[in-house]
Amino acid sequence: MTGSGGFEPESERVTRQLRDEIIDGARTPGSRLVERELAAELGVSRLPIRDALKALVSEGLVTPRPRTWAVVREFAPTDIADFDEVRSALEMLAFRLAAQRRTRAGLARLRADLDAELSAAGSGDAVRARRAAADFHETVTSLADNELLNELEGTLRSRMRWFLGQHDDLMAMAKEHEDLYTAIADRDVARVEELVTKHLATGRSAAAARRKQSQD
Repeated sequence: MTGSGGFEPESERVTRQLRDEIIDGARTPGSRLVERELAAELGVSRLPIRDALKALVSEGLVTPRPRTWAVVREFAPTDIADFDEVRSALEMLAFRLAAQRRTRAGLARLRADLDAELSAAGSGDAVRARRAAADFHETVTSLADNELLNELEGTLRSRMRWFLGQHDDLMAMAKEHEDLYTAIADRDVARVEELVTKHLATGRSAAAARRKQSQD
């Protein structure tokens, strides 16, 4: 997010760049993040790098190490299981409330996210498809019209985007979102709950398959 007049503080720009590189898979789990090396790579002083690493630690994407370096977080099976338990409860609530409270303007935003995801998945653009998928989930939370739920989503946003990045079948995920969009548009709460249960199971399978792949 930029400040007044479009100015973005250097630390925020660096945080955003590193966050995107971690979520998009350009910086893999376990990769070293050394202040001095990152400063030279990104052409900035060490202070914005230090601020960025602190922010990414708080978002759950980076694990601190002694002194002036850190590593991209390696999510253990227990980390993923813990996240999945919390995510399942929040997602079910968000989608259910969205179906009950959605507005015409909100539906238009959700349709735009879905169309962007379908287009990217169709062209094989994995980064763009996964980002649009995450946008879809965040828009659903905004449609739920619950301020506390929005706050909770904000604290988990980076981990959620990382989790959605584990999906390899881009079109299958987009089609599940298309079905969810239709159910929300129809205010069909029972159908939404059924589809969310299936969607969460798909996410678990994708994360497990990616973890097995990385171990082989």
